[in-house]
Amino acid sequence: MNIEEEIALWDGKSAADIKVIYDARHADNKFSDTIITLSLTEACEEGATWLLKAWLEAGNKLEQAQIAKIYGSLEQLKHWEAKLHVLQSIPFMPIADVDSSNLYNFLRITLTDPNKFVRAWSYNGFYELSVQHSKYIDETKQYFEMALRDEAPSVKARIRNIMKKGF
Repeated sequence: MNIEEEIALWDGKSAADIKVIYDARHADNKFSDTIITLSLTEACEEGATWLLKAWLEAGNKLEQAQIAKIYGSLEQLKHWEAKLHVLQSIPFMPIADVDSSNLYNFLRITLTDPNKFVRAWSYNGFYELSVQHSKYIDETKQYFEMALRDEAPSVKARIRNIMKKGF
């Protein structure tokens, strides 16, 4: 069975099952290219983005062209889990000038997502964007101020953690 079939058969819930796929496949030379491609398919996006996040958290690095492919296809993500995984991966993916507007548009959309975890990590994405591209700092601070008044406690907690970094 290939990785696409394994991801497609994953129930979308079991962390142990997706970790088995990661453990068996992550050392493959084409792993990052494969999971980026699979993250662009609706049937595999949740599992592929989980694998990407785990791979990045393990200290692996993407090439700029791979990052550009991810940032260039953000609008294709359908499932909230896939959006969350990509948002959580932003700290591992430097934002080139050419990619900043795609990411900005995605963050604006996810800022109003019904899922509070997606919203919380969208604020974190705005932080990462503004740290790397100063033209977004004022707007990001305004979003933080509004969120600290109006958002769910879990979202406020994420923002307070960001602000502890000196933002």
